[in-house]
Amino acid sequence: MDASKCVVLLSGGLDSATAAVVAKSRKFSLFALTFVYGQRHDIEVEFAKKIANFLGVSSHEIIHLPDCLFKSSSLIRASGKEILNNHTDTIPATYVPARNIVFLSMALAYAETINASHIFIGVNAVDYSGYPDCRPEFIEAFQNVVYMGTKSGINGNPIIIETPLIRLTKGEIITLGLSLGMDYSLTSSCYNPAKDGSPCGVCDSCRIRQKGFLEAGIQDPALHRNYGK
Repeated sequence: MDASKCVVLLSGGLDSATAAVVAKSRKFSLFALTFVYGQRHDIEVEFAKKIANFLGVSSHEIIHLPDCLFKSSSLIRASGKEILNNHTDTIPATYVPARNIVFLSMALAYAETINASHIFIGVNAVDYSGYPDCRPEFIEAFQNVVYMGTKSGINGNPIIIETPLIRLTKGEIITLGLSLGMDYSLTSSCYNPAKDGSPCGVCDSCRIRQKGFLEAGIQDPALHRNYGK
């Protein structure tokens, strides 16, 4: 394994951008993966490109998946479902079936292909909106999959799944990213943005982001972004 290489799952959102800048601060060469899977908020792919450029990644692959994989989720345009706010302990309608399992599996295959030693993913168990594939238990289970189901794992040199944000609040995540030089005006978090990319301001993701910047004691720079450019 090449200890200087890592794969980063880069969605274009705040958390994935922070995970990426953490990886960069640790002197990794970043190989970014972004997925297009029929999400309503596919504007985030354009932000992922901006983040990748800002961080100077070594490679940025954009992978297109069929909409039918995740069609039951209200985040998928083809679902025809309305995005609802779910401030409860239940799994919300925006849950995308097995998304992180799919994404991490593809990242794992890519990491073995390019001989990368680590995978960075911006999952968070504090402000995670009830998604089961953002919990420490899930990451631990997937790490066991790496140990048992890959050539590198069987040979005793497994790829390591890195979750630097998993136990941080959104405010702590923002503070961390700012300390490492991340420009959050380059990120998009909204689940249901307007065609020009403007955030709705009311979905769960927007509300969690707003709360995070309030906790961090600064204004969200994305609020001043010119979405028309």
